[in-house]
Amino acid sequence: MHPLIIGAKKQLIALKLRWQIPLCFYKSISVFILLTIASQALRATPPPADTIDYYNKLVSRYRYDKPDSAAYFANIGLNLAKQLKNASGQALMLNQLGMIDDNLGQYDDSRKKYLQALELYKQAGNTKGMATENIRLGVIELRKGQYDKAIDYFLRSLGLSQRNGNLLGQMESYITLGEAFAGQKKYPEAISYYHTAEKINNRIPFSNLSLNLFNDISIAYRETGKFAEAKPYLLKGIELSNVPQYQGLNITLTNTLASVYAKEGDLKTSIELQKTALEKARKINNYIRQIQTLTGLATTYGKADPVNSLFYWKQALQLSDSKNGYKEQVDELNAIAGIYEYQQDYKAAYNARTKQYQLADEFFYKKMSKQIVSLQDAFELNQSKARVQELRFANNKQALERKVTLVILAGVIIILVIFAFYYFRTRRLNRLLHKTNTDLQDSNMVKDKLFSVLGHDLRSPFISVLNLLQIIDDDLEPEQRKEILQRLEINTTASLETLDSLLRWGQMQIKGIPLKQTALQINPLIHRTVIFLSGVADAKAIKLINHVPGDTVVLADADHFEFIMRNLLSNAIKFSKRGGEVLIHAAVTNNEVAITVTDSGIGIAPDKLKDIFNLGTESTRGTGNESGTGLGLLLCKEFIAINGGSISAESQPGIGSAFTIKLKRA
Repeated sequence: MHPLIIGAKKQLIALKLRWQIPLCFYKSISVFILLTIASQALRATPPPADTIDYYNKLVSRYRYDKPDSAAYFANIGLNLAKQLKNASGQALMLNQLGMIDDNLGQYDDSRKKYLQALELYKQAGNTKGMATENIRLGVIELRKGQYDKAIDYFLRSLGLSQRNGNLLGQMESYITLGEAFAGQKKYPEAISYYHTAEKINNRIPFSNLSLNLFNDISIAYRETGKFAEAKPYLLKGIELSNVPQYQGLNITLTNTLASVYAKEGDLKTSIELQKTALEKARKINNYIRQIQTLTGLATTYGKADPVNSLFYWKQALQLSDSKNGYKEQVDELNAIAGIYEYQQDYKAAYNARTKQYQLADEFFYKKMSKQIVSLQDAFELNQSKARVQELRFANNKQALERKVTLVILAGVIIILVIFAFYYFRTRRLNRLLHKTNTDLQDSNMVKDKLFSVLGHDLRSPFISVLNLLQIIDDDLEPEQRKEILQRLEINTTASLETLDSLLRWGQMQIKGIPLKQTALQINPLIHRTVIFLSGVADAKAIKLINHVPGDTVVLADADHFEFIMRNLLSNAIKFSKRGGEVLIHAAVTNNEVAITVTDSGIGIAPDKLKDIFNLGTESTRGTGNESGTGLGLLLCKEFIAINGGSISAESQPGIGSAFTIKLKRA
């Protein structure tokens, strides 16, 4: 029923009760008034084509807070557009459905809908819509770390917007190009694109894109340490966005300003700004901005105030749980477990880790397993295609030779021309064949690396677990049994975390996931690695001694650093004599931290020492006849290089070895 008719009926009932109108007279008046209003309502109803815009506004209203309602209205609008055979209307609704999937982290589903929308816009000849879909497709690739693909989409959008003279579209293209370079930490290039977008912004009316530009350029200045340049953009954006329709962006700008103050060391101002942003996010019931602000507050408090940090992490977890935000829950549980470990509340940390692994296993690792199977299938398919292509090239070559033979009979001049033509063409085909074979060799090397790393890092902990299981029997005292079970639990948990890190590393090798450097407190990671390898060390009565100060902080990827320490300590144990010692200590300078692992083992011969970090180095058996893959130190060198550091080794046969890694001080 039309809203005007519903409102009129309510008013008539109120009048009847207030003035005690007789029933017969009330019915006559009601029929007359309702018929009149119904006629007006029908005349006021927009034509069917205009209702697509109505549903588009409804979807935009509910997309962030009530995605189910937004999807419901989008599907109604899509069906209406199909009935009207309105290709642009269908594309608009598919774009909205894609953005809903994007917000939920369902990038594959989102990409499919954007591609469908792009095809419909092409059919309709709608270049503005085509530019929009290229932007959306580029954003999906940006989220996946595929920067080259993202930049390609953004450049296509820019070309379309330049051809149709759409300044707003050109501005958005330059902004997203800047975001692509910022994602690669190429901030000077990003700032250049942002300034180009700013010039366009000064020529067109103010919009939400203006606010996005102010936020992006401020982040780039913040990351390059230019805090004074960042603040004016943020303050201007906050002032312009302080209206109801831009409250979401106002919160984002406030949080970015808070992060600038935090980088400057003014945590008090940063926290005050974030609390203001949180109050606004709750007032407008914006789930995404609430999560953004809660996690920002928790990070700002950090280990300096773990109680408040834990308080905000738990609020974020509760909110994510209410919205079924599984990815957010995994990240939040990981942070909560880390705080509990820092507070030495190991039971609470264990419970948080357990829930984290359950969620990750249920919603992510199953998907990762499917992706691994898909990658294997794709690899085998590429091999098959390459073999077919190789045969095709061989057949082409034979055909060319037959043609050349036949053409010889036509005359010397014709023979020379045709021979030259086919000779150069054959060279091009051979170059293509060579490139295909090279690509296959690279793919095989990546696969071999992944399986070698899995074998290299998971052999030792599982040997330790098996040794512990073998000594558990009924004759053990309760305290001994309890101690062994605790060690077994620690080793098993550490092995699971190692497998998780290795899977992420393997995904990086295959898909090119970007580096995640942070200001990293290394002592807890070294302590965890010592616990992880304690079973192997105990079997050889080797002491692991950690002299690294508790406040030592470096700029590095946590997974990479832990992998390096695990390999260096594992090698030190492997080549140490029974009853020996392995020392870990750090030397801190103004700009650099040097972490050294020293053992009193058998040492390395000078002729082997110079090639120890190279591919193909033959593995030497340890003092306990332990075997290896010869790959660990090569990977250590790769990870150190990625993090902007260096690794070196010193050794004397019969005395021992010292491996030193150097990283930037955070």
